Amino acid sequence: MTEQGVRWTAEQVLALAPDAASRKAGSRLGAAGPWSGTGSGEGAVWGLCKGSGSRPYQTVVDLADAAGPAYKCSCPSRKFPCKHALGLLLLRAADDGPVPAAARPPDWAGQWLASRRGRAEARKARSGTGSGAGPAADPEAARRRAERRAERVTAGATELEQRLTDLLRGGLAAAEQAGYGLWDETAARMVDAQAPGLAARVRELGAIPASGAGWPARLLEECALLHLLDQGWLRRDRLPDALAATVRSRLGLPAAPDGPPVRDRWLVLAQYDAVDPKLTTRRIWLHGAASGRTRLLLSYGAAGRAPELSLPVGLALEAELTAYPGGGSRAALGERFAAPAPAAFRPPGTSTAEAAARYGEALREDPWLDAVPVTLDRVVPVPDGDRWQLADADTDTALPLTQTARSRPGLWRLAALSGGAPVTVFGECGHRGFTPLTAWPEGAGEAVPLC
Repeated sequence: MTEQGVRWTAEQVLALAPDAASRKAGSRLGAAGPWSGTGSGEGAVWGLCKGSGSRPYQTVVDLADAAGPAYKCSCPSRKFPCKHALGLLLLRAADDGPVPAAARPPDWAGQWLASRRGRAEARKARSGTGSGAGPAADPEAARRRAERRAERVTAGATELEQRLTDLLRGGLAAAEQAGYGLWDETAARMVDAQAPGLAARVRELGAIPASGAGWPARLLEECALLHLLDQGWLRRDRLPDALAATVRSRLGLPAAPDGPPVRDRWLVLAQYDAVDPKLTTRRIWLHGAASGRTRLLLSYGAAGRAPELSLPVGLALEAELTAYPGGGSRAALGERFAAPAPAAFRPPGTSTAEAAARYGEALREDPWLDAVPVTLDRVVPVPDGDRWQLADADTDTALPLTQTARSRPGLWRLAALSGGAPVTVFGECGHRGFTPLTAWPEGAGEAVPLC
């Protein structure tokens, strides 16, 4: 979907939607009826969409940015992209007729494009020359801040150890009687100690009591992992460097990417958001065509706002990624050398048995790891009573789907894509099962997002 004629699919466009409501509303606007003055060129697409007012909404999408598409619409929506931007992209994805090529955009679209591209060039020039950089950081002041925070975290971890001891001494039944207030107050204490990772894990404990059969065993398991994380911090000077970095990351302490940058053509495997009252966290999985590495990008948006970084599934971008310390998959997106474009390659797949073994091996490096990224080759989604599983077409092994996967509409999309035949599925494999995120039909075919 650029001036060279490369077109995104409708699935790739809808993967940009910030939520299900926007996806539904954008789909309704993906027809020519409400649109006028549409066109495409210079790496952008634009159009006027009739709304409830007397003046149509002016919508323009910049597709030439290596960081991913950028949007501008005169509607009052605070969502990015809004339903009008999604509808315009769907219109362009469906047929060339309603969105003809144009020599130049209209003034209202051209001014915005020129302004944002000018700012991007200025930022790039500043980063290349060093001008515009802030004052040099004071290493001694940074060291003192880090020491003060470490002292607070140590105090918080010590207090949490005592609270866990009291809980186990009094018996797990007391956790059911105490209600969520016990955990909420403990989590607040961990926030005060500047250990957000501990606070998040404590809040998760609060949802376990009285959550169904076997909850005491699940609570004991999670308490044990929390105790292990506490002890990892309190004895961090005895840990190998990689494990110590993992402990710091699990506690929520800041860290900068420190690995060598890896330039590659990165295929966008999956993108999905996790929303809480204060923050929207976007997870984007990438796979390097040459390096064979699978990496995770995290980006954040304020409550109710989608993060700025958005990369449609099935596209590939040439860019540099730098790994974070520790043994995890997280990386930082560095310089981008071209706008994302459709790609035909897929990540290599593995069996269900190998996927489970891979997760087990990863736990040795990170005992708190919930799941690892895995691409399964030749699997078939099949019902198993009131549950579902992915059965290996070539062996007698299978992986159960997580509760999260079973509650998503993507499960039915996966079943329809398969139709009883083997498919390739990328997702996250962990102790709760497998969560499918993207699928491909056997042989040739485009990626189908499942989340």
